[in-house]
Amino acid sequence: MILLDTHIWIWWTNGSLNTEHSKLIAYHQNKGFAISIISCWEVAKLVEYNRLELRCSVNEWLKKAVAKPEFYLLDIDIPILVESTQLLQPFHRDPADQIIVATARIYDLSLFTVDQKILNYPHVKTLS
Repeated sequence: MILLDTHIWIWWTNGSLNTEHSKLIAYHQNKGFAISIISCWEVAKLVEYNRLELRCSVNEWLKKAVAKPEFYLLDIDIPILVESTQLLQPFHRDPADQIIVATARIYDLSLFTVDQKILNYPHVKTLS
Protein backbone atom coordinates (compact mmCIF):
# COMPACT_ATOMS: atom_id res chain seq x y z
CA MET A 1 0.00 0.00 0.00
CA ILE A 2 1.15 3.55 -0.74
CA LEU A 3 0.32 6.49 1.55
CA LEU A 4 -0.72 9.60 -0.38
CA ASP A 5 0.24 13.02 0.86
CA THR A 6 -2.69 15.42 1.02
CA HIS A 7 -1.85 17.34 -2.16
CA ILE A 8 -1.49 14.14 -4.20
CA TRP A 9 -4.87 12.92 -2.91
CA ILE A 10 -6.50 16.26 -3.79
CA TRP A 11 -4.95 16.32 -7.28
CA TRP A 12 -6.00 12.73 -7.99
CA THR A 13 -9.54 13.21 -6.66
CA ASN A 14 -9.97 16.44 -8.62
CA GLY A 15 -8.49 14.92 -11.79
CA SER A 16 -5.50 17.25 -11.89
CA LEU A 17 -2.54 14.88 -11.54
CA ASN A 18 0.15 15.53 -14.11
CA THR A 19 1.16 12.78 -16.54
CA GLU A 20 4.21 11.71 -14.53
CA HIS A 21 2.21 11.38 -11.31
CA SER A 22 -0.62 9.57 -13.11
CA LYS A 23 1.91 7.03 -14.41
CA LEU A 24 3.29 6.53 -10.92
CA ILE A 25 -0.25 5.99 -9.58
CA ALA A 26 -0.99 3.48 -12.34
CA TYR A 27 2.26 1.64 -11.67
CA HIS A 28 1.39 1.23 -7.97
CA GLN A 29 -2.37 0.67 -8.48
CA ASN A 30 -2.20 -2.99 -7.43
CA LYS A 31 -0.72 -2.07 -4.03
CA GLY A 32 -3.64 0.12 -2.93
CA PHE A 33 -3.60 3.66 -1.56
CA ALA A 34 -3.93 4.92 2.00
CA ILE A 35 -5.01 8.35 3.18
CA SER A 36 -4.36 9.64 6.69
CA ILE A 37 -7.42 11.10 8.40
CA ILE A 38 -5.30 14.24 8.99
CA SER A 39 -5.50 14.82 5.22
CA CYS A 40 -9.27 15.28 5.59
CA TRP A 41 -8.60 17.98 8.18
CA GLU A 42 -6.02 19.58 5.86
CA VAL A 43 -8.54 19.71 3.00
CA ALA A 44 -11.10 21.37 5.28
CA LYS A 45 -8.50 23.91 6.48
CA LEU A 46 -7.41 24.69 2.90
CA VAL A 47 -11.03 25.42 2.01
CA GLU A 48 -11.49 27.48 5.18
CA TYR A 49 -8.44 29.61 4.27
CA ASN A 50 -9.59 29.94 0.63
CA ARG A 51 -6.47 28.11 -0.57
CA LEU A 52 -8.56 25.36 -2.18
CA GLU A 53 -11.77 25.77 -4.13
CA LEU A 54 -14.02 22.75 -4.53
CA ARG A 55 -17.00 22.23 -6.84
CA CYS A 56 -19.15 21.18 -3.87
CA SER A 57 -19.12 21.64 -0.11
CA VAL A 58 -16.06 20.38 1.72
CA ASN A 59 -18.26 17.93 3.62
CA GLU A 60 -19.65 16.48 0.39
CA TRP A 61 -16.19 16.37 -1.24
CA LEU A 62 -14.70 14.49 1.72
CA LYS A 63 -17.57 12.01 1.88
CA LYS A 64 -17.19 11.21 -1.81
CA ALA A 65 -13.38 11.16 -1.72
CA VAL A 66 -13.04 8.75 1.20
CA ALA A 67 -15.77 6.50 -0.20
CA LYS A 68 -13.80 5.74 -3.37
CA PRO A 69 -12.74 2.09 -3.36
CA GLU A 70 -9.11 2.86 -4.23
CA PHE A 71 -8.59 4.82 -0.99
CA TYR A 72 -8.18 3.27 2.44
CA LEU A 73 -8.60 5.79 5.28
CA LEU A 74 -6.12 5.43 8.15
CA ASP A 75 -7.08 6.78 11.57
CA ILE A 76 -4.69 8.50 13.93
CA ASP A 77 -3.97 6.25 16.88
CA ILE A 78 -1.70 6.50 19.92
CA PRO A 79 1.40 4.98 18.26
CA ILE A 80 1.10 7.47 15.39
CA LEU A 81 0.62 10.39 17.78
CA VAL A 82 3.68 9.38 19.81
CA GLU A 83 5.79 8.72 16.70
CA SER A 84 4.88 12.17 15.35
CA THR A 85 6.45 13.75 18.44
CA GLN A 86 9.59 11.62 18.27
CA LEU A 87 10.62 11.92 14.62
CA LEU A 88 14.37 11.94 14.23
CA GLN A 89 15.55 15.47 13.66
CA PRO A 90 15.75 17.57 11.67
CA PHE A 91 12.10 17.65 10.70
CA HIS A 92 9.92 20.73 10.25
CA ARG A 93 7.18 21.79 12.64
CA ASP A 94 4.07 21.26 10.48
CA PRO A 95 1.89 18.98 12.64
CA ALA A 96 -0.03 17.54 9.68
CA ASP A 97 3.21 16.58 7.95
CA GLN A 98 4.47 15.09 11.21
CA ILE A 99 1.31 12.93 11.46
CA ILE A 100 1.55 11.86 7.81
CA VAL A 101 5.23 10.93 8.10
CA ALA A 102 4.57 9.13 11.39
CA THR A 103 1.74 7.21 9.73
CA ALA A 104 4.04 6.13 6.91
CA ARG A 105 6.66 5.03 9.42
CA ILE A 106 4.26 3.16 11.72
CA TYR A 107 2.60 1.30 8.82
CA ASP A 108 5.94 0.93 6.97
CA LEU A 109 4.47 2.55 3.84
CA SER A 110 6.07 4.59 1.09
CA LEU A 111 4.72 8.15 1.04
CA PHE A 112 3.84 9.65 -2.35
CA THR A 113 4.58 13.37 -2.07
CA VAL A 114 6.13 16.27 -3.92
CA ASP A 115 6.73 18.19 -0.67
CA GLN A 116 10.46 18.89 -0.78
CA LYS A 117 10.71 19.13 3.01
CA ILE A 118 9.42 15.57 3.31
CA LEU A 119 11.45 14.33 0.34
CA ASN A 120 14.59 15.69 2.04
CA TYR A 121 13.78 13.81 5.27
CA PRO A 122 15.84 10.59 5.18
CA HIS A 123 13.82 8.68 7.76
CA VAL A 124 10.72 7.95 5.67
CA LYS A 125 10.33 6.04 2.41
CA THR A 126 9.02 8.31 -0.35
CA LEU A 127 7.87 8.27 -3.94
CA SER A 128 7.83 11.44 -6.02
